This record gives sequence, structure tokens and C-alpha cells, in this order.
Amino acid sequence: MSSDAHVPVLLGPVLEGLNIKQDGLYVDGTFGRGGHSSAILKQMNADGRLIAIDRDPQAIASAAPELTNDSRFTLMRGDFANLATCIGEKGLTGRVDGLLFDLGVSSPQLDAGERGFSFLRDGPLDMRMDPDSGVSAAEYLHSVEERELRRVIRQFGDERHATRIAREIVATRDSRAIETTRQLADIVVSVVPAHRQRKHPATKTFQAIRIFINGELEQLEAALVQSLDLLAKGGRLCVISFHSLEDRIVKRFIRDASREAEPYRGMPDVPEQFRPKLKPIGKAIVATAEEIAANVRARSAHLRIAERT
Repeated sequence: MSSDAHVPVLLGPVLEGLNIKQDGLYVDGTFGRGGHSSAILKQMNADGRLIAIDRDPQAIASAAPELTNDSRFTLMRGDFANLATCIGEKGLTGRVDGLLFDLGVSSPQLDAGERGFSFLRDGPLDMRMDPDSGVSAAEYLHSVEERELRRVIRQFGDERHATRIAREIVATRDSRAIETTRQLADIVVSVVPAHRQRKHPATKTFQAIRIFINGELEQLEAALVQSLDLLAKGGRLCVISFHSLEDRIVKRFIRDASREAEPYRGMPDVPEQFRPKLKPIGKAIVATAEEIAANVRARSAHLRIAERT
């Protein structure tokens, strides 16, 4: 799939939020199909530098030649939870002028039935961001205990029918393996009332299993903590989230990092290491009606911005 098949969400607000310096150093921690990276590079001069990271080998392979042939651009395969190592190995810790995380699954990943992310396209039940590591969703469902599966579906999918879904999945796998997205979607549909639902009944279950097997929330928390050491003074952190679990983590992190450490809160003379690390820049930004009409994926997007103090 070509790199232009994915429309970058909240592109204008991201570019404004990063406050791009033409000769700055920027990191796109979730390259995807390169939409944000391409736009960032266009605002930089010959002295600017952009490093992009993604754990999906298809995302790396899809990078457009105009990016990979640009001497200002470096594309690395890896987890954004390992940003500190990736950037530290290049001797750039504390020198990053802007850091972007565009969370969740990309449109090309959803559109590729063989990746197993979508209940709308039948394919192997995989769901791994990095198909070369970890266990697939099919392997996970083959052995997970019902109680644990119920917890995952409820916690990461906010699914109020988690009990009956988990029970039916376990009952089904005892008689036949659950190996395709359609099989899983049909199981959920069979036990979740479809009336009065705006979304497909399997939406939350697929989201929950995907988040869990990819460790998405743990990855996010690790990357946020590392951002404090990576960013230069005045450097910007921009995070786009697509559901409340992610946004809550980002909001809490920025809030906590913008306060003095607890023992020194409210004191007139706070040691430097205990002073606020971030300054929130405005409130959460959402897509305009025009952007949502052009790109439905933007409907649930929230962008939060903070600056390194």
C-alpha cells in the first residue's frame, strides 16, 4: 500500500503544536505511513533533522522514496517504548525540539485483512503491530482463562457485555479453534444485542484484545516518561489519542509533570530536580467537522500538547 493511502489526523494542529524550528531536531515516534513526517520535513531547512520510529515492518517498507532518500530523515524499526535507547545511541538525549506520538492502529493496518485488526475484513486473527514478536490474538484466545479474558475485554474495551463474550469465546474454542477475524466477530455478535448500537457489536472486543496483546498502554506510559529526558528546554510533546484509556494516561501525565514533586508542592524554594518538567499548551484539540467529513478516523482523535520547561 502506498504511503499516501493514510491521511494524517489533526495535521495542522500537530504542526502548530510542534512549533517547528527550521533547523530543529524532531522525532516521530509512530511513523505509520509517514503523513506527519512528510509534513514536518517540508517545514525544515537543510540543517533540520527528523527521526521516525515504527515497530510495524510494513510501515517501514511502505516509506516513500522522497522520505528515505532525504538526508535529513532517519527511519528506524523499533518500539516507541524504547525511544530513550534509540535516541540515546545517537547522542541526542535532551536535544529533541519536538516529539510526536500518533497512537493506536493506522488505516492501512485496518484495511489489510491479513493483519487481523478489523472485524470488517476476514483474515487470520493476528492483531500484532509487530508480527515478528509476541503472540497473535488467535494464540492468546486459545489459552487465556475466562476470568482473565473477561477482565481484558472489560478493562481495555469498556465492554459491559464482557462476561457473556468471554464465556462464549471459551465455550467455542473448546470445540473448534478461533483462527479468523470473522469467527471472533460472529461469536461476539451472537451474544451481544445489536439493537440501539451505533457501532458494530465487536468493536470494543477487538479493541480490547488488540490493546492487550500489543501492550499499547504500557508502551505509551514508558514513552511519556522517557520524553522528559529526550526533549530540549522549550521542546514540544504532541500526543494524538483515539480512546479514553489513552487520553486519560496522557492527560494525567502532563498534569503530574506540570506540578512540583509532592513533598515540595506549594513551597517557595523548590530544588531544580523537583520543579515542573512540562507546561501544558492549551486544552485537548479535536478535529473540525470538515476534517471528520473528509477522514472519519479523526472523529475520536484528541491532541494534547505540552512544552518542556
